[in-house]
Amino acid sequence: MSFRWIFNQPEDEEAVSDLQSQLGISPTIARLLSIRGITSYSAAKSFFRPSLEDLYDPFLMKDMHQAAQRLADAIRASETVVVYGDYDVDGTTATAIMYTFLKEFGVDARYYIPHRFKEGYGINEEGIDYAEKVGAGLIVSVDCGITAIKEAEITRQKGIDLVICDHHNTDENIPDACAVLDPKRPDCEYPFDGLSGAGVGFKLIQGTLANLGLPVDYACRFLDLVAISIASDIVPIVDENRILMREGLQKINSEPNLGIRALMDLIQINAASINTTHIVFSIGPRINAAGRMGDAGKAVELLITESPAEAEAHAHELEAINIRRRATDSETMQQAIRSLEREFDEEEMASVVLHDPEWHLGVIGIVASRIVDLYCRPTIMLSTVDGQIKGSARSIKGFNVYEALSECDDLLEQYGGHEYAAGVTLNSENLEAFIKKFNKIATNRLSEQDFKPELQIDAELELSQVDKKFWNILSQFEPFGPANMKPVFISRNLTVQGNPTVVGSGHLKMRLSQNGSPAFDAIGFNMHEYLPAVRNCEEGKLHLAYVLEENTWNNRTQIQMRIKDIKTDSTEIPEPALVMQNAKN
Repeated sequence: MSFRWIFNQPEDEEAVSDLQSQLGISPTIARLLSIRGITSYSAAKSFFRPSLEDLYDPFLMKDMHQAAQRLADAIRASETVVVYGDYDVDGTTATAIMYTFLKEFGVDARYYIPHRFKEGYGINEEGIDYAEKVGAGLIVSVDCGITAIKEAEITRQKGIDLVICDHHNTDENIPDACAVLDPKRPDCEYPFDGLSGAGVGFKLIQGTLANLGLPVDYACRFLDLVAISIASDIVPIVDENRILMREGLQKINSEPNLGIRALMDLIQINAASINTTHIVFSIGPRINAAGRMGDAGKAVELLITESPAEAEAHAHELEAINIRRRATDSETMQQAIRSLEREFDEEEMASVVLHDPEWHLGVIGIVASRIVDLYCRPTIMLSTVDGQIKGSARSIKGFNVYEALSECDDLLEQYGGHEYAAGVTLNSENLEAFIKKFNKIATNRLSEQDFKPELQIDAELELSQVDKKFWNILSQFEPFGPANMKPVFISRNLTVQGNPTVVGSGHLKMRLSQNGSPAFDAIGFNMHEYLPAVRNCEEGKLHLAYVLEENTWNNRTQIQMRIKDIKTDSTEIPEPALVMQNAKN
């Protein structure tokens, strides 16, 4: 798929030259910082040297005093406490963190995670009944609970206190609980509202330790799991998250959670070089697979075990579940593509809505995301569960899928989510009308240009600039993630050295140079279709969008270009200076 290349622009061009002189860095590095909103020496220092000392006081969060006091009381009295979590990576890591913390302080801790298909998301009566059955005087929810208005009342009627730790957007009403921690509360003045669910739980542990008169640094032993939650939940890796992520990665690479170590050993990841990419594509999906296929408790058991033998057994179990998940995922994707090949008309269909009653509810969200990548259309994948049609929606830039669903409210039983992702439930008799109405909304709001995806470009780069100093500074931009993605560069007029080839399962590989520069390896995953164009391209006429990364092969580490897009026609490439001028005008 070819992209429209869009240059990111600093808000203040003068800040680029100021940073360059203050920090003694190249204009390209200064530009990358400025695009990220880093426009001063002090901001750059915080960016490159994030420190635990810069974490915010947990008591700045609304209701933290009440929450920390109640949890400290439970510890002092050795109460029975139920940790109520969610079935995704953020929820299971948050559950494991809070459960382990309470157990280590002598609390009779239990955990409860609702079954994805039988119970659905959030606090429910079954979980409250479980807390009553085990004699709990307190429920601490993590990564859920902010909409549990009715459930908070039920817990009160049963004489159980409820402390909510959540990070999702709030409704107008807040549950009437013992304490409600959520940095997105309108009345919460906490300086950063981008924490993960596990991050909010981490802040509660800090506050509880302070309440007990103990060093808050003890909470840092959980930063490996906090980092996994941050990377997997796609929260912005800036501000406090950048600190937690960086410190958490260091812990993963030096002294990880026993279960995480067993998982890394099983899938043969070098435990000394873990980064966000490893979490997002290797560790996170295996933890998430348990919840996707039904029982997220299996992931929690991995994360709370104290036995190496049990950790190894749980890791193997999760790997087996993940293999099943991948097979189900692949089969569903193939079925969806076959359906689209028969039915999809790009001139008439501004959206994709597919339904198969046999599709597995746990994987259709993943498949919807892949359909979006392939067809650049808002996509909804639907299955049938207990007689109702349920599914997941994913969207493209410029189309708020939650708002579109709200316009279809008369045809839906339930929906929820945000701009780019949502869940939906409807009755079968409304399916055809819903598909037509949703597509009409997409047709009215989207233009042909919207169906060609954008690729955000950070800077143009001469390959001769890529030396050891440049790479050393660029590598300090890690950890990467939302709001701090790997910089995407373009280089023009490249020359192919030798013969481009296809390796593995359809990956384009070649060596490139520019105006006599050293040659760099370049690889484009699943880009085999570009091979004829690259081989037939005139010398110096190849233009590339890419990210730089280290690649180790046969104990040799080199900087390589990971290709994002290829163009052989320079007229398709905007000029940065022209983009800036147009923006000013």
